[in-house]
Amino acid sequence: MSGKRDQGAIDLDRDRCSRCGVCRDVCPFGSVLLDPYPVIDDSCRLCGACIKACPEVALILREAVPRRGPDEGCGVMVFAERDGDAVRDVAFELLSKGRELADELAEPLVCALPGPVDEGLASSLVMSGADRVLLLDDPCLTNPRVEALTAAMAGLVGEVCPSILLIGATSLGRSLGPRLAVRLRTGLTADCTGLAIGEHEGRRLLLQTRPAFGGNVMATIVCPDSRPQMATVRPRTFPRPLSNPHHEGDIARQVSDLSGLTERIRVLDIVCGVREESIVDADVVVAGGRGLGDRKGLLMLRELADLLGGVVGVSRPLVDEGWTDHAHQVGLSGRTVSPRLYIACGISGAVQHMAGMQTSEVIVAINNDPEAPIFDHTDFGIVGDVNEVIPVLTAQLRRALSQDDVRDVCEHEQE
Repeated sequence: MSGKRDQGAIDLDRDRCSRCGVCRDVCPFGSVLLDPYPVIDDSCRLCGACIKACPEVALILREAVPRRGPDEGCGVMVFAERDGDAVRDVAFELLSKGRELADELAEPLVCALPGPVDEGLASSLVMSGADRVLLLDDPCLTNPRVEALTAAMAGLVGEVCPSILLIGATSLGRSLGPRLAVRLRTGLTADCTGLAIGEHEGRRLLLQTRPAFGGNVMATIVCPDSRPQMATVRPRTFPRPLSNPHHEGDIARQVSDLSGLTERIRVLDIVCGVREESIVDADVVVAGGRGLGDRKGLLMLRELADLLGGVVGVSRPLVDEGWTDHAHQVGLSGRTVSPRLYIACGISGAVQHMAGMQTSEVIVAINNDPEAPIFDHTDFGIVGDVNEVIPVLTAQLRRALSQDDVRDVCEHEQE
């Protein structure tokens, strides 16, 4: 028998097997046949149900990828997720932190980019700090499906053997990360807010910091016994690096043979809808919390946000109350933002909310409680009722913008 797949196989000890058929009966995928001994076909997902159920202990899982020990691996690898013909911003943000980690370890920074793509796109990754960009050149990865991407990345990581692997915590990244960690037989820390190289039991390891217990504590996690050390990071957690056209790096194409891959998902069509405003990409976010009092307060914030050329965000209670949808939520269970200006209106500053906006360049808080925790994290604070402060602020801003418009017109006429 042998259910062979690129990540392992299930072997049968015929001397132990009694041909009872239990393995066939418990298989959730219908992959086991009796002929007369058990035979596993290619639909096997290696879930292990048959191994656990076998009364004779005749089934054995043989891993195709051995666990890599703590001394096996060198370099930092960043997975660069594509967005159509472009690379998602989170990939550049990870290159910024990856460059920092690689320099501290005196190891190379490698970037994996699914393709096929032209080398011009890869050059932008080199200019952002990558020492080497590897193009996963396979038609299956043009619009990546997570199973094909997992197989391709597993092969690449096995060949390159990095000590650290960073993935953006996007919808795709959150599916890819766990699958890849299982395939590579290593650990994964999800939704990290901090990464650093530090000492642990006499060794230099990746210290991975993330919120735990609903954001009430910050946990630092290490992966001492296996490689690579894997982490997913939310977009906007780290700053995007400055492009350096003088940075030198290699670009190489890696051919991935995915012809024998059995996939459970088929893409029938891709429908592009209307893209809504994104709080993740905004330079200005005006956010509201319980202090607004009622749903009408969001209209007040919208007016201020429009004047500043920004978008409206909210804390979790407003989403729970149905005032707006989850796409506008800032915080641990919502979006992570890092705008140039963040105005928190009626938000107390719970750690769950702060985890989603603490990297903003300038933070302004408006709250009627002078002891509100958010004032400990702000650049400017206004103690007062948001329903009184915001209209005054909006009126003053509109007047200032109007005067600037008049001044611009006068200067234009003089020219």
